[in-house]
Amino acid sequence: MAVDLSSLRPYRTAVFDNRRWAGFEPRPDDIFVCTPPKCGTTWTQTIVASLLFPDGRTPGPVMTLSPWIEFELIPIEVVRNTIAAQTHRRFMKSHTPADGIPFFEDAKYIVVGRDGRDAFMSRCNHLERFKDEVREHLNTRAAADGVAPWPAWDGDVHGYFETWLATGAMFGHIGSFWERRGDPRLLFVHYNDLKADLGGEMRRIAGFLEIELPAAQWPAAVERCTFESMRARGTEIGQFDLAFKGGADGFLFKGTNGRWRDVLTPAELAAYDRRAAELLPSDAVAWLARGRHPAMP
Repeated sequence: MAVDLSSLRPYRTAVFDNRRWAGFEPRPDDIFVCTPPKCGTTWTQTIVASLLFPDGRTPGPVMTLSPWIEFELIPIEVVRNTIAAQTHRRFMKSHTPADGIPFFEDAKYIVVGRDGRDAFMSRCNHLERFKDEVREHLNTRAAADGVAPWPAWDGDVHGYFETWLATGAMFGHIGSFWERRGDPRLLFVHYNDLKADLGGEMRRIAGFLEIELPAAQWPAAVERCTFESMRARGTEIGQFDLAFKGGADGFLFKGTNGRWRDVLTPAELAAYDRRAAELLPSDAVAWLARGRHPAMP
């Protein structure tokens, strides 16, 4: 059954539009990687690809196999044709909150979170390295449709932090899925946990997706998903040079946490804590900051 947009809350920016779900035809074993931006989306997509293709022979770049349905830069007809032609188990990504995407009875949803301060720092790099001509193309469309433009990066970390915090978009995104955390179709994964125990988290994801790998294939499957391996195999992950200066090196920048400690002021950190507490329950705030598996209601 195709998606009924009337049941979804509208989400639209210069970069993505959840109306592009119209006409999507689900399959019973579809996988959706659902994250706020800069929280480990590509990492998780690569993990899923490594589990689905344990011999390492993916039939194309990960980000092509696993398209972002809402992304305005790629024509929706291309996305639809890509996923309709796939004969393997499909896995797609979304940056839309839970009330703006369809939930299918037999699908699996992997929800990925990260400390918001780390996601913010990664976001700054994302804006800095985003190609001007791509931003201008998206903003031309946005202006015609009455949507706010995609911002240019002026280097003002503190000014952007105030804007980013005021929108509360990341907290709203996590909160929308947190309300559903008892749903067996959802698995919560945290960036910190992936960094601390990649192999263990991959086994947890595999169990959730009901994927079994022979023991002999596990070491290579995990190795393909290390940050170093992903950067070295950039063309196997995605066509990063289409939108980012420096290609894979620009997009897969550092993958580190804690850079905010030397950048954000005590007043800004206090404002972050207040905003998180305003928009999320305390257990969600704690999970976002530290990781580990959230208690189910």
